[in-house]
Amino acid sequence: MASTQRVFISGKVQHIGFRDWIVRRAHDNGVTGWVRNLRDGRVEMLVIGDEDAATAFLDACRQGPELARIDNFEARPDTERAPKGFTKRFTA
Repeated sequence: MASTQRVFISGKVQHIGFRDWIVRRAHDNGVTGWVRNLRDGRVEMLVIGDEDAATAFLDACRQGPELARIDNFEARPDTERAPKGFTKRFTA
């Protein structure tokens, strides 16, 4: 069964290669969606995949790459349709 989650992450998550790391983890876990920086310093993602893959991906994102510091991680169900692949989007 597919899971769709909108995720907001705050902390030290911009200017450290976090979005590139997210894209690589998404491809490794077989999820689709997108990631973008927000002007308020957070990162926003849409994650779509089977429940096991999405859970594994989100668990990895809660830790982040070595240079990241995750202060807050909020994930909630969403209804946006799945894009192809997993991409970086422009800052919103």
